[in-house]
Amino acid sequence: MTVNSSNSSDRFSGKYVVVVGGTSGIGLAIAQAFANAGARVKATGATDAEVSQAWSHDNTGIDFEALDVQSESSVKGFFNLQEKLDVLINCAGVIKRGEEHDPETFAKVIDINLNGTMRTCSAALPMLTKSRGCIVNTASMLSFFGGSLVPGYSASKGGIAQLTKSLAIAYAKAGVRVNAVAPGWIATPLTKALQEDEERSKPILSRTPMGRWGTPEDIAGPVLFLASNGAEFVTGVILPVDGGYLIN
Repeated sequence: MTVNSSNSSDRFSGKYVVVVGGTSGIGLAIAQAFANAGARVKATGATDAEVSQAWSHDNTGIDFEALDVQSESSVKGFFNLQEKLDVLINCAGVIKRGEEHDPETFAKVIDINLNGTMRTCSAALPMLTKSRGCIVNTASMLSFFGGSLVPGYSASKGGIAQLTKSLAIAYAKAGVRVNAVAPGWIATPLTKALQEDEERSKPILSRTPMGRWGTPEDIAGPVLFLASNGAEFVTGVILPVDGGYLIN
């Protein structure tokens, strides 16, 4: 995986960045972009297997570590061990298409996607307060409308949008900004089945004014902007990165 060279600079030199859910897909592209921009990056995966797979590829400048966002003690322990923290990126998430009407599955999706984000934000706040750092969460276009096959995912992403706005207000007095990106249809392993199903992919592309699936790298640029000095007066924003899908 390569990251657009426009993200390659030293603008985050000396900054410490944690990307939760950064071993693949969108999270990994974001981690790579920060590393290319000079940051010291730690990316987490849910399991040792995910971490091992990430280490097996050429991901220069990124340290990988397992982190279970469902465990409050693990999350607190992880952040207590960090040397410093300037930027927290929350990308950990799951989706269980067709299974989320089961209350148990629904609850698990909510716990990982929404509660997990709250756990990491809360645990990271003391360090971010010291650095006057920032948080970028991952919302979704399903933060704005529903999905019949994914009620848990949709509810969690609607929750991420409101959590982001609420924490932006709450954390502002500590000098910590909180924003979110809302990806559209992005080509990742989570959407592989949709990409390969022409009957389902065609209406997605026809509604997207830019006429293509997004890439994980398309999300990385906006995330770096929200974490940069160029966004010092930006907080509480849910930024769609969807090729125009939501406006069509």
